Amino acid sequence: MAEVIRMPRMSDTMEEGNIVSWLKEEGEEVEAGETLAEVETDKATMELDSYFDGVLLHIAVKEGPVPINDVIAVIGEEGEDWKAAIEASASDNGGADDSSEAPEEEESPSQEEAPAEAAASDSSSDDDKRVKASPLARSMAKEANINLTSVNGSGDGGRIVKRDVEAAIEQQQSAPAPAPQPAPEAPAAPAAQPAQPQEAPAAKIPEFSISSTGDNYEDQPVSQMRKTIARRLGESKFSAPHFYLTVEINMDNAIKVRKRLNEVAPTKISFNDLVLKACAVALRQHPAINSSWLGDKIRKNKDVNIGVAVAVDEGLLVPVIRFADMKSLSQINTEVKTLAGKAKNRKLSTDEMQGNTFTISNLGMFGIEEFTAIINPPDSCIMAVGGIIQKPIVKNGELAVGNMMKVTLSCDHRVVDGATGAAFLNTVKGILEDPIRILV
Repeated sequence: MAEVIRMPRMSDTMEEGNIVSWLKEEGEEVEAGETLAEVETDKATMELDSYFDGVLLHIAVKEGPVPINDVIAVIGEEGEDWKAAIEASASDNGGADDSSEAPEEEESPSQEEAPAEAAASDSSSDDDKRVKASPLARSMAKEANINLTSVNGSGDGGRIVKRDVEAAIEQQQSAPAPAPQPAPEAPAAPAAQPAQPQEAPAAKIPEFSISSTGDNYEDQPVSQMRKTIARRLGESKFSAPHFYLTVEINMDNAIKVRKRLNEVAPTKISFNDLVLKACAVALRQHPAINSSWLGDKIRKNKDVNIGVAVAVDEGLLVPVIRFADMKSLSQINTEVKTLAGKAKNRKLSTDEMQGNTFTISNLGMFGIEEFTAIINPPDSCIMAVGGIIQKPIVKNGELAVGNMMKVTLSCDHRVVDGATGAAFLNTVKGILEDPIRILV
């Protein structure tokens, strides 16, 4: 019997997947481990791999949103009745599947060209495609420029999984670098010619149009990520009773310490790294802030895993720095940069975006002095960080110029009380105003 392919759940919060393009066409042979299609989830664009050998008999949905567990394709032997396979699969599911009965839409030229374009842009070799590997492992290998045929799989049936690619990356990094080749001699520079006057380029005038009907707008479809952001933050804002606490922190000492640290640190430490580390240390001292609301219980998390909000074109992603209280500033800096880069390229794995116990949102680099943030479920708090602003302050009874930064803690009143949130902020303030306490 032919195998019916259904939309899998590719992230913990995914309710439907959006098929971006198919990398295989109907009638084409497919091997287990080959990528069938690119699917946009609420968190990233991921590759959907085949678990079966055979021929792609039928594509049920060319592109667009598909609910979890709905039929998207059928793989079997050439000439096999794919309609009977879908009917049998629907009866196995209690007749819940109605998507297979819907008539297939005609393909537009752009839809027909999409698989060819996607296949052309795929940098992996044909040998790589035949190897059994998970979507995450395949994505990691592609990013690290590793040939999957050289990786030994430790998963079921020799399937390559995340840990196998990580080991290959580590081995690649430890390998000695090839000896540099001598640079070819540069040709002699031609004799200087007198400079010719050049006309300044004409100023580019922005295009605009005037609609006679008054309908001068453009509708854009809502991405899976934006749908999920709207749903989850709406639930958070209107179900969790938010309250807000703001404190102003003198960053003079933090500026001095950061300058000293960057003289010896292997990476350039940022103010965001200092804030994240200060929060991690403070969370260890205030476990109530490091808690989660689970409806019928409050979970006090023993690990300090801090989510860092990263803006991308489609919305906001929150990669997680695990065990942040145990990591050095250099480790935090490197990890934040790596995860932020993955977030902007939509390459984050689901493991890298879950398990957060506290979240930080920093808009200081955009010149924002103060703002409030919506709690990122299931956290009980999120801290909004503004920019460092020079302003007059009273210091030792005299007027002076201080480098001041405002932070606002949004708290879920079901978990955190005002005094508890205030105590946490005072600890963060004390650490940043005397950064040596980060090391204690």
